Amino acid sequence: MSFGKTLLLAACVILTGITFLHRALNLRAASNDFRVGFLPVTCHLTCPVTDFINKQIAGKSIFDPVRFQGWPELKEAYLSGYTRATFILAPMAIALREQGVPIKIVYLGHREGGDVMVHTDSQIFRTEDLKGKTVAVPGRYANHRLIFYRELKKAGMQLSDVNIVEMPPPDMPAALYSRSVDAITSGEPFPGQTEMDGYGRALYRVKEVWPGFISCVLAVHEDVIKHRRAEVQQLVDGIAKSGKWLDTNMENRMAAAQFVSTLYYNQNPRLLTYVLSQPPDRVKYSQLKPTRPNFEEIEMLAKEAGILKGTAHFEDYVDDSFAPADDVVIAHAYASKEK
Repeated sequence: MSFGKTLLLAACVILTGITFLHRALNLRAASNDFRVGFLPVTCHLTCPVTDFINKQIAGKSIFDPVRFQGWPELKEAYLSGYTRATFILAPMAIALREQGVPIKIVYLGHREGGDVMVHTDSQIFRTEDLKGKTVAVPGRYANHRLIFYRELKKAGMQLSDVNIVEMPPPDMPAALYSRSVDAITSGEPFPGQTEMDGYGRALYRVKEVWPGFISCVLAVHEDVIKHRRAEVQQLVDGIAKSGKWLDTNMENRMAAAQFVSTLYYNQNPRLLTYVLSQPPDRVKYSQLKPTRPNFEEIEMLAKEAGILKGTAHFEDYVDDSFAPADDVVIAHAYASKEK
């Protein structure tokens, strides 16, 4: 065989190899590009629980969970298209919709959870005692900011009567311990950590002052809803089944505390174990279908508090067509090996 023919044959082999490699990589990317963003908080617990149970039952997951450490990174990952779905603060999702971002809330992450904590030795026993005090919230668009606004209104006070500071939730326990702030509120498990370690006391439990409270939701890009409805439906169904599984019995919650802490959250399981059991209804994962009255209250409060403009409404930012009726959701048929 002449040198020219040998060179041509080698080029064909290389080209064929590159083509197959390109196809393989594209197929792999296509199967793994349904990334779902989450933070290591109990409001997002159903995300890792769904991923874990899918892998145990089917040997693979239907999506790729991506952990972030803070809201700015999580939001930017969604805006850049890196994540096509994400767990996100409800007011933040609404604000993005007001800004023209193609985002739709398809399900809730939880109900209740996120107590308002003060130091055990403080003289703060009612909302009025917060006047002039420093209160830490996760950010401008956190519903936990609205908790304070809602309670201040009841007491005839305004947000200007307290000093609101924004702080990453993981930093809040240390801030309360050192008394650099007078009160904190965020998604669990960080408020619960202060209570577990003996220096935090609940000023009020969110479930007592705002029954059915919603902080975080599952939101999806409109393009994904348009072109990949089956995958979105699988995701929502999995989240719904995980929520029901978590609320079925304490054994499931304790199992989740172990595998989520070690495999997804990089936390000591002692913390999630405490938060998911003390009290057992601190955070709820049932009744997660988005409803208009819940979001209209958030809209109203957020507009009054200067957080939202009030230009986006329920039908603009919610697509509830994927959400199963709460009374037909069946828990995952998974029995954990955890003892």
